[in-house]
Amino acid sequence: MNAEDFPTPDADVESVTPETLKSRIDDGESVTILDARMSGDYEEWHIDGENVESINVPYFHFLEDELDADIIADVPDDREVTVLCAKGGASEYVAGTLAERGYDVHHLEDGMNGWARIYETVEVTDYDGAGTLLQYQRPSSGCLGYLVYDDDEAAIIDPLRAFADRYFDDADELGVDLKYALDTHIHADHISGVRGLDAAGVEGVIPAAAVDRGVTYADDLTTAEDGDTFEVGNVTIETVATPGHTTGMTSYLIDESLLATGDGLFIESVARPDLEEGDEGAPDAARMLYESLQERVLTLPDDTLIGGAHFSDAAEPASDGSYTAPIGQLVEEMDALSMDEDDFVETILADMPPRPANYEDIIATNLGQNTVDDEEAFTLELGPNNCAASQESLAGD
Repeated sequence: MNAEDFPTPDADVESVTPETLKSRIDDGESVTILDARMSGDYEEWHIDGENVESINVPYFHFLEDELDADIIADVPDDREVTVLCAKGGASEYVAGTLAERGYDVHHLEDGMNGWARIYETVEVTDYDGAGTLLQYQRPSSGCLGYLVYDDDEAAIIDPLRAFADRYFDDADELGVDLKYALDTHIHADHISGVRGLDAAGVEGVIPAAAVDRGVTYADDLTTAEDGDTFEVGNVTIETVATPGHTTGMTSYLIDESLLATGDGLFIESVARPDLEEGDEGAPDAARMLYESLQERVLTLPDDTLIGGAHFSDAAEPASDGSYTAPIGQLVEEMDALSMDEDDFVETILADMPPRPANYEDIIATNLGQNTVDDEEAFTLELGPNNCAASQESLAGD
C-alpha cells in the first residue's frame, strides 16, 4: 500500500525526525522500536544497537477489523515506542492504532528512507598530514567517504550520488573548491557520485584498472594508474593499486598519513572477494587480496591510518568518532593479517554474508551500462553494504 492509502487514525500521533532518533541512540538512551515493515525487509535491514530494542510486527496485522491481542503482546505499554515503516505512511497509521489503545507512541518521519538520508561528518583528528581530513558516515548502510582540504582546494574520495549537493554545500561552508572526486573501485552497494560531480565541474577520477570491467564513460573522466598523484593545496594523494575485492580495487594514500582503502581493508574485517567473479573466482581473488595486503598495505608504517569505504555494526570507532585505526593496531587485533596465504583464503571464504541487495543492478549502473533516475538510484542502494568477508568482526579474534 502507498502512504496515502492508509486510513487516517483518530488519535493524534507525533512524529520524530531520523536525526533526533539517531541522537537519542548515540546518547545511550534506551529506545524501543516497532518496525512495521514486512518480515523479510526487517530481517535484511533494521535499526539496531546495544540500547535499542527492536520488534517486528508487519503493518497488515493492524488493518484487521479486530486487532489480535496476541499480535501486539510483545509491544511494551510501559514506555515510549517509536513506530517506523519504509516511508512513513504505514507507521503513522500503526502508531495511531496503538495510541487509541493507550500506548505511548510516535512514528519516524519518512521511515527507513529518512534514516537512509542521514549523512554525518567527523574530523579525523589522528590524521597528521597537511590540511584537514573529514570522514563522511552514512549509518544506514555503513558507507564512508573522505574529504581532505587545504588552502582553498578539496578532494572527496568515494562520494555518493545521493549526497552530491551536500558536498558542494560543505565545500562552500569551508571556503574551498572541490577539485577532485575519486572512486576507489566500481562499488556494488551504492551508486557512485563521481560522474555527477564531474558533470558539475569537479575532476572525476576512477582507477585505470577498473576500466576493463566495461566502464562506458572512461574517456570522459581521469583514470588513475598505480603511483599517480593528485595535489590538493599542500596535500598529496597517491594512487596505490590494491586488487582483490575487485580487479580494479585502488587505495589512495592521503599525504602519507591515511590510506583510504575502499573495500580492501576495514578496521574490523577484510574485503569479500566474490562480487566480481562470483563463487568460482573468489579463491583467486582472495589470493590477490592477500598479496595486496601483504605487499602494498601492511608494508606502510605502523602509524599509517586505515580508513575503509564501509563500517559494520561490529566496528568500534576511534576516540574521535571516526572509523579509522593505525595499521599496527589492526595487525595486532586481526589474526587474518598475520596468516599465511592458504589460511587467509580459507578464513575469508568461510563466513561471507549475503551479497548486497541489488548489487548486480548497482554494479551495472556504476559501470554506466544501466541508467536510473535519482529516486531509483536511492532505492537500489537501501540496505546493508555486506562488502566485508565476515558478518562478525575479525578484529580481536
